[in-house]
Order: sequence, then structure tokens, then C-alpha cells
Amino acid sequence: MTVKSFKTGLSLAVGNSSVAVPTAPIIGTATSTSSTTATVTYTAATLGATATSFTATSSPGGLTGTGSSPITVSGLTAATNYTFTVTATNANGTSVASSTSNQITTAAGPFNVDYLVVAGGGGGGEGGVGGGGGAGGLRCTVTATGGGGTLESALSVSPSTNYTVTVGAGASGGSLGNNSVFSTITSLGGGNGSPGGCNGGQAARTGGSGGGGGSSSAANGAAGTTNQGYGGGNGIGCGSPYASGGGGGAGADGSNGSGSAGGNGGNGVAVSITGSSVYYAGGGGGGIAQGYTPGTGGLGGGGTGEIGQNNGYVNTSGTNGTANTGGGSGGGRSGPYNSPTGIAYLNGGSGVVILRYPNTKTITIGAGLTGTTTTVSTDKVTTITAGTGNVSWS
Repeated sequence: MTVKSFKTGLSLAVGNSSVAVPTAPIIGTATSTSSTTATVTYTAATLGATATSFTATSSPGGLTGTGSSPITVSGLTAATNYTFTVTATNANGTSVASSTSNQITTAAGPFNVDYLVVAGGGGGGEGGVGGGGGAGGLRCTVTATGGGGTLESALSVSPSTNYTVTVGAGASGGSLGNNSVFSTITSLGGGNGSPGGCNGGQAARTGGSGGGGGSSSAANGAAGTTNQGYGGGNGIGCGSPYASGGGGGAGADGSNGSGSAGGNGGNGVAVSITGSSVYYAGGGGGGIAQGYTPGTGGLGGGGTGEIGQNNGYVNTSGTNGTANTGGGSGGGRSGPYNSPTGIAYLNGGSGVVILRYPNTKTITIGAGLTGTTTTVSTDKVTTITAGTGNVSWS
């Protein structure tokens, strides 16, 4: 059958698929696939004109995706509710929209976490009057970072993703401290102080911050690590009063031993990530011979150096680094001046990992870790004091 146009006199074929637009598709299921994407399934109509393309459209936003089922729609906003419709198109035009899909909610997007990662402090040198232990390395996104470096950027994390955390233990005696880790951020354990003694003294070793020098001709302080901590001070060499250098801190070098005192440990860095200004990662003070003044520990948990004695392995005044500050220990165990191999006595302080993030997020502290969470202003602050394991957020 034909219909004649009164205006043009042309005849049009009624029901001719060559001039018809497609029939609307049958809507399927919408599924959130990320914080910014979703997929939409559909079934093409079996009657009517053939479609050559299909388009899914979001509500709200009017964002679209084109293709075969399932269609991906990108550019969505995280943690937002959406529904979708699908249309079919051919050379003659576009169909009416399908019915509306089920509602989906896109996943929560990444967010930033500020961090303070402090490694375990180094141990004081062993034997004679050893050098002070270096502080654990300090890396931070709030207030200041270690070693005079540029403040670091917050770490972007995704919900429902595991991130590794390790809190480095303090050194046992004259050894290096242990590293602390948060995801891709690693702070190096503090350097150990040099052993004392006139025969065979050794140089301090480098860690997050250098250890102090021992009381021998070879005992110079070790350099610090860039953007984590400063270097240790030097001993004055073998001879009265056998003074050794202080360990480096996150905020300053350890000082050299002198004719009347062991070198002081370098100060740490004051950080306000918990809402209060607290010093972390102070270097340990250097040891000194009997009758003189031992080096004091730097602000941030550094231990005091010991006073050596002539009459054997007697320990006076020296202290360990403070736990959960990364402080280096004081100059190590005293012993005969001609022996660099006495048993190590003082220990570095353990490190700490502190994380600050929006209070709309909830952290899960995994097995193997010890930690607590408090609220500070519009944020939450989680302090992890020991262990190795994973954390995640929802």
C-alpha cells in the first residue's frame, strides 16, 4: 500500500524498513566495575529495522558509551548512584530509550594518606668507649622530613587494597637498626656507633643516620642518608680522654668528641602528624673515659653515652634509645681501653609508622601488627608500634 503526499505528490512505502528507525533495545543489567566505570548489558530488538550501533547513557550526568553488549560507560564519579538506558541507531535515526536499568553505586575512589615512617635506631659502639648510635631514618609528609630533605607527598591509596607495614626494631647493641616500611616508603635503620679501643677500632656504619665515631684513630662518624638523617660525629682518636662522637639525628649531625666530653647526638625532627608536635629520631650520645662527661642524646629519643671505667666492664650513665622514636643508643659498653671487642650493651629505640587519613575511612590493621586509632579534627590517625603485616581501608 502506498500513501500519496498532498504536498509533494510522492509516495512513501508504509512499513518499509529502509526508512525506519530501530526498535528500542531490551535493557539488561548494569554493574559497577570501578570508581569511574560501569558496564550495561542489553538485548537488541528482534522486530523492526536493524540497528547498526547501540549507546548506553547514564543518569545523572548523561555520560555515554557505545558498543556491543556489555557497553562500558566511563568518566563516572566515585561513590555515586547511577542508572542507565540504552538506545539503538541506524542510518535513519535513533530509537526511543529502553527502560531504565537497575541502580548501581560506583566504588569509592583513591584518597591520600599522610605518613610518618621512622626506622629503628642504631646501637652504640661496643668495647672501650664506643660512638653513639645513629637515629633511624625518618620520612614524613607533615611538618618536616629527615636529613633536611623536601617534605614528601601524601601516598594515594585505594579502598579494599592491602598495603604492607613494617615497624623496624631498634638495634641490638652495636648493630644497625632495622628498616620501617609503609607500602612503597622505606626508612633505613640507624647506623651503628664505631667500636672503641686503641687497637683495631672500626669506622661507624651508615644507615638512616650515621653512627658516631669511636675512640680510636680510625673511628670517624658515618655519613647520613639523603632525605632521611644526618651523619655521626668523630672520635678524637686513641688517647686521653678517649672521647667518641655522637650519632647523627634526623634533624642534625652528631657532634665530635672533645677533650672533656663525648659528642652529643644530633637532634631529631619535630612532627605534628598526631596533632601535637613530637620529636622523633634523635642520635645517641658518644661515650667518654672515666672522669669526663658523656655525650647526651639528641631530642627524639637518643640515648646518653656511657662512662668507661679502667677496672673492667663497668657500665655507668648510658641509656638505650627510646622505644617508638627511632632514637639511637648511647655509646656502647665500656671495657678495657685496648680492646674493641667488648660485648655490646645498649640498644637502639624501635621505630614507628603513623598514618593520617580522612575520618570517613575505616582502617583494618592486619594480623602481626600492633596499633591504635584516634580522631584528630577531621582526620583519623593510626599509630602502629610493632610488627609486620598489612593495613587496608574501607
